[in-house]
Amino acid sequence: MTLQERLPPGKYRLRVDDYVRLAEAGAFGDQRTELIEGDVIVMAPEFRPHAYVRDGVAYALHAALAAIGSDLHASSGSVLVTNDTMPQPDIVLTREPLGEGAIPLGSVALLVEVSATTLSNDMGLKRQIYARNGVAEYWVIDVGGRLIHQFWSPEQGTYTQTRKAMLGETLEAVTIAGLSIATPTL
Repeated sequence: MTLQERLPPGKYRLRVDDYVRLAEAGAFGDQRTELIEGDVIVMAPEFRPHAYVRDGVAYALHAALAAIGSDLHASSGSVLVTNDTMPQPDIVLTREPLGEGAIPLGSVALLVEVSATTLSNDMGLKRQIYARNGVAEYWVIDVGGRLIHQFWSPEQGTYTQTRKAMLGETLEAVTIAGLSIATPTL
């Protein structure tokens, strides 16, 4: 039996284990990728505005978590895992920063995506994935619009509560008592 007889033409969804094996074998070279609902997504290069905002928010979160004595850790560039998805949010607040492999989704208190070129995906599919998997709070920072979208109260695959703030304003977490940061300006 040939490969064509076993796998007819079409689109095939990767499982997390398949994606990890391909990544470990170097199949993606030095390109940044993530697995979103079975599809390998090649991520755009990170330019200065994105990196500046991400680094500023990560630094502010580190300092704020220390100030309130939280056991949460702000991690940049970490991978999460669900059934068929391994996203790489820009910042993850987790109680389990150490260990092998991806950060356990159950340890995640808050996720941040910084959007310079990915706003529709971060506000759409990724927001659905995070809500469906019970991430308590999710922030999307629209670099071009200088706007922060804050989501919480996930129910039945969607966030039921939302508010907006401008970059440069103070932002308070809804689900983490006492957590407040001054967001960077551009």
